[in-house]
Amino acid sequence: MTKLSINKWSREQQPRERLIDNGPESLSDAELLAILIGSGNAEENAVTLVNRILDDCNRSLSTLGKKSIEELMTYKGIGEAKAVSIAAACELGRRRAQQPTEEPPKFQSATDIYKYMYHQLRDNSVEEAWIILMNNAYKLIRRVRISRGGFTETAVDVRLILKEALVSNATVLALCHNHPSGNLRPSTDDNRITEQLAKACQTMRVYFLDHVIVAEGGYYSYREQGKI
Repeated sequence: MTKLSINKWSREQQPRERLIDNGPESLSDAELLAILIGSGNAEENAVTLVNRILDDCNRSLSTLGKKSIEELMTYKGIGEAKAVSIAAACELGRRRAQQPTEEPPKFQSATDIYKYMYHQLRDNSVEEAWIILMNNAYKLIRRVRISRGGFTETAVDVRLILKEALVSNATVLALCHNHPSGNLRPSTDDNRITEQLAKACQTMRVYFLDHVIVAEGGYYSYREQGKI
């Protein structure tokens, strides 16, 4: 049977592209390992090859991590470089599991949002918009960039923001974007999008904590200004 190379799969099927679009948590163990090794052999693509290796390990990453470089290299298509990559990934996973869990940031004010996003946004020459997704305790679940190159109704999709919140099981969200010009005064688009998002969050029962505009000279908070 002729193998179908991964790069001929649709974007929705390709592991690397799915990771970019949906995050690493959306991939199986085999797909994550396939990204590491990059390619398979003449008969198997990377995902098929890794699935075979995992089958020999009873689908256990712990068992995979115990395999030596030499054992991994017995599989056709796994040379020294790929074996080293697998071993290094397994060791990183082991070390991560041994480390104490870092407490996620907590956002209790616009200042907290500003400090968290400032280094991400301060050197940008174009506008970027991000959402910060939180749980009931206002602790970070994740942050997501929703637009780059403009902050308008065309660039910012309120439906996408709510989708990201629902997929992440977030009950609180904040919106943050930068003004490269340094002007902290909200634009008409800023106000319109804030109003639209506030209404959408109310409908979906997600608490809209704040919309913070970041600039070199400080920040503007819709919450602090009584605009939310």
